[in-house]
Amino acid sequence: MLTPAQAQDRCEALIARARRAGAEASDAVYIANSSESVAVRLGALEDVERSESEQVSLRVFAGGGSASIGSTDLGDEALDELAARAVAMARLAPPDAFAGLADAGLLLRGDVPDLDLDDGSDPAPADLRRLAQAAEDAARAVPGVTNSEGGGASSGRSVVALATSHGFGGGYSASNHGLSASVVAGEGGNMQRDYGWRSVRHAADLAAPEVIGLEAGTRAVRRLNPARVKSGTSTIVFDPRVGGTLVGHLLGAISGASIARRSSFLLDRDGAQIFDSSITIVDEPLRLRGLRSRPFDGEGLPTAPRALVENGRLTGWLMDSAAARQLGQAPTGHAGRGGSGAPHISAANVVLQPGAVTPEALMADIVDGIYVTELIGQGVNGVTGDYSRGASGFRIVRGEITEPVAEFTIAGNLIDMFAALVAADDLELQRGIDTPTLRIDRMSVAGD
Repeated sequence: MLTPAQAQDRCEALIARARRAGAEASDAVYIANSSESVAVRLGALEDVERSESEQVSLRVFAGGGSASIGSTDLGDEALDELAARAVAMARLAPPDAFAGLADAGLLLRGDVPDLDLDDGSDPAPADLRRLAQAAEDAARAVPGVTNSEGGGASSGRSVVALATSHGFGGGYSASNHGLSASVVAGEGGNMQRDYGWRSVRHAADLAAPEVIGLEAGTRAVRRLNPARVKSGTSTIVFDPRVGGTLVGHLLGAISGASIARRSSFLLDRDGAQIFDSSITIVDEPLRLRGLRSRPFDGEGLPTAPRALVENGRLTGWLMDSAAARQLGQAPTGHAGRGGSGAPHISAANVVLQPGAVTPEALMADIVDGIYVTELIGQGVNGVTGDYSRGASGFRIVRGEITEPVAEFTIAGNLIDMFAALVAADDLELQRGIDTPTLRIDRMSVAGD
């Protein structure tokens, strides 16, 4: 794996090849990943994996068309062929008035910000095994746990670099560390599973394996003997572990690409009040050690914190350069980049800010509701906002979380759901998209 500086040099050399092959403009991306993971089950070593990957992607513009092509072969001969083939493909492609590099005046200039994403550590497989074993042991020690799907620990590193033909060059590295446990409670036809999981940039920030294991075991046991719920209308409270999915639907709807295609349920609602005034949702790409932090976007533009929703009001769309040109606006630094292909729109660390009441106070007046801890299926229509997903969780009776419930569906429309959403104050930053406990009144429930 190259260093970020070496990776940037490799991208700039590929840009030079494209220029010699006849490209009028181009950009190149280098992405490398290495990871090691260890899995245990029932106290025994089950699997050890190590993987390494390295690839470059070249995007060129020639004759009014564009083309993208990638390669895992980084030899000189292969890269010469890559550049020539990309230019030939671009000349055959249909013209696209919106494609192109970002405006040179918007590029990040100066040093790439250091977001402390790489801790430089390289845990030995034996250390990973000890972590995985400790997490599984803690989960299996919870009374009522009868079997295990295993414990796992992983560590890895990535390097990302980008160069453009009109002046941008930068790169950075990031580490990642993960720990999980998944166990089964109960016997026979009355079995339930659940898990505990954490992922961080620095190993020092990882929760203790005993904490993760206890979470997995406790959650599994709490789900035993689920009851069924009656169909009707109910107040739904979303556990923070699933609340982020609601924000994910919002991100898809405010993507400039969706707006340009007129395929979003929030079309024509730029600047509209779509949440209660107590709701603010922010994107934090420059958070130190953030799971989705990035010092520049996939087109070389600087990233910056931004309120996506402020006091309940939508502040605009997420846009790369292509969507911005199509909509007659400016890019917002939300271009993402993968191993090949054109940029796509993606957010960074997204947070729905905490409310003013505790989860207990949020639920105190609920006579009969449902606390959802798991969502199943993908029943969301991004064009209409219609929402219908399978769920499981717990009944809320007179403000208290009581018996587990399962095999029911919750439904509504995201526009109505957003307008009714209320947040508690228990925000923890763990997942990349984070929310506190969320409440939505008057959702449809289909059960017995």
